[in-house]
Amino acid sequence: MPAYRPPQIPASEITPERFFLDRRSFLAAAGGLALGGTSVAHAAALKVTSSPYKVNETLTPEKDVTSYNNFYEFGTGKADPAANSGSFKPTPWTVKVDGLVGKPREFGLDELLAFPLEERIYRMRCVEAWSMVIPWDGFPLSTLLDKVEPLGSAKYVAFETVVRPEEMPGQSGYFQPLPWPYQEGLRLDEARHPLTILAVGLYGKTLPNQNGAPMRLVVPWKYGFKGIKSIVRISLSETAPPCTWNLAAPDEYGFYANVNPAVDHPRWSQATENRIGEGGFFGSNRRDTLAFNGYADEVAGLYAGMDLRVNF
Repeated sequence: MPAYRPPQIPASEITPERFFLDRRSFLAAAGGLALGGTSVAHAAALKVTSSPYKVNETLTPEKDVTSYNNFYEFGTGKADPAANSGSFKPTPWTVKVDGLVGKPREFGLDELLAFPLEERIYRMRCVEAWSMVIPWDGFPLSTLLDKVEPLGSAKYVAFETVVRPEEMPGQSGYFQPLPWPYQEGLRLDEARHPLTILAVGLYGKTLPNQNGAPMRLVVPWKYGFKGIKSIVRISLSETAPPCTWNLAAPDEYGFYANVNPAVDHPRWSQATENRIGEGGFFGSNRRDTLAFNGYADEVAGLYAGMDLRVNF
């Protein structure tokens, strides 16, 4: 989520075989995420297969991926999610999938982990003009959608984050930075695109609480705030769903939120970005931002004929 202010690595090196566990081991360890402190210390290993979806760029150090986050449910500072998410309980967990589908149902975490998990090494570009390269572990969102059989009238997919103020301090108190629950949405063709995944881990291990445990959305050609975390509901609709940041500041955060270096944020340029973990903000790690975050060959066709300055 944005603030109001402003050499390819083999899978075997990222997820050593000795760390592979079955789903039962995952669930037992995931329950330990709530034992206090930074949740990454309790992460359990996942059994994943390598995928052709990977970028040939240096991975962002795990310590940066798990300590530099936007997750306002735990606070608005970059260090707040890691510091304040130790009491969050990612198990037990269910995700309701409903709306314009032939077979609405709830999926338990064990069912979700039964989907074959792949490692996807993706660029992640925040709307705040910083970026990372992250090895996500998950499965295509389309795999889940196929289970509920979307109706022909379904055009959009809505997502909703859990509301637990007793475990998420950013949701408690008199002054709230955003209305809860956090909501996001995609067009159905975007949701069904092969690059769009539901991630249950990173670096071969279960998602830390601060990164969206136990499951989050990853859409690599869009700005990071579209990657809704700790999902409890997915609903298909005929009309575009409400999206938290689009409602909060529609002139700054559009529904599509495709990474576009030619369309600046009203308060800063989007032409370049700072790659986290590779030096200071004004150092040599500053690089040009790529259209669609470098995934134009795969996704530009989704927006053929659209004015991407208007539909930002």
